[in-house]
Amino acid sequence: MTNIVLVAQAGAQQGGMMMPILMIVAMFAIMYFFMFRPQQKRQKEIQKFQNELTEGTAVVTGGGIYGTVKSIDLAKNTVEVKIARDVVITVDKSFVFKDMANLPLQK
Repeated sequence: MTNIVLVAQAGAQQGGMMMPILMIVAMFAIMYFFMFRPQQKRQKEIQKFQNELTEGTAVVTGGGIYGTVKSIDLAKNTVEVKIARDVVITVDKSFVFKDMANLPLQK
């Protein structure tokens, strides 16, 4: 009779250890879907925008300078951005982002 009780207690303890492990796995799954996955999606969108840059596109540099693309040098991976009349700066292509302020409002 005591053997049956000991086996039942051992089974209950093993089942009790499974619950915290499942909670930790569930927590990491939630973090992945709410934090890491949207960040990866945003990075892919930025990369796609940078690869499809054309002259005349309104952009913002990583330093917060607004302008329009004047020319793109794929060999050097740089972009010339016109920020004012007769003022053109050269920026690394990876530091050029979409200018959200000049986009038309969507309904």
